[in-house]
Amino acid sequence: MSKEQRSLNMAKVRSKNTTPEKKVRSILHRMGYRFRIHNKKLPGTPDIVLPKYKSIIFVHGCFWHGHENCKRATIPKTNHEFWKHKITVNKERDRLALDSLKKLGYSCLVIWQCEMKNEDMLRQRLTDFLGGINEHR
Repeated sequence: MSKEQRSLNMAKVRSKNTTPEKKVRSILHRMGYRFRIHNKKLPGTPDIVLPKYKSIIFVHGCFWHGHENCKRATIPKTNHEFWKHKITVNKERDRLALDSLKKLGYSCLVIWQCEMKNEDMLRQRLTDFLGGINEHR
């Protein structure tokens, strides 16, 4: 892939309202949870905030956030040092945001893009995280 082609591809990647993020929001909504999205007042601008439960959910792309031991998180051979640095900085920023949110009393969950394949497992993970509490039961 040429440098220009890769640049065009990377430029098309969105940081908000991604397909995995929308899928998690849809599952949460069907489970009866109400939430806010992209709260800029909180560290890390969390993807999903459940204020009633003081809970935060981040939906991370495996490549962009450097998911350990994931085949989607391989660093490109082209411009390798640039990507290695960028992903390292992203991981550190994520860590700082999680630490800050925990200090504010929030429970945090990170869902990785590669975990989106099995909706039943994803639903169970969300249920476990939120303590099995459903507003409408």
